Amino acid sequence: MNQIRGLIVTIDGPAGAGKSTVSKELAKRLGYMYLDTGAIYRAVAYKMKKEDITLEDEFSMVEFLNHLKIQLKYLEDRMTVFIDGLNVTPH
Repeated sequence: MNQIRGLIVTIDGPAGAGKSTVSKELAKRLGYMYLDTGAIYRAVAYKMKKEDITLEDEFSMVEFLNHLKIQLKYLEDRMTVFIDGLNVTPH
């Protein structure tokens, strides 16, 4: 497994507080990559829903997560999430 080394900055707070706006600007100024964890969570949930996997079905969920391939790419200066080769960002 690849490990991320170095400084990681996280920002927490309530919805609508401007976390993403501040995070993107901070990453840009520091020359860091901005990682939208919310987009990753939504992408995984989208794929699980498409495959009719529920949280109650622990075996299927573990199998799904063990074989899931997530790729993050920056396209047109914005993070794009691919799950198993499919761009799920619009969903």
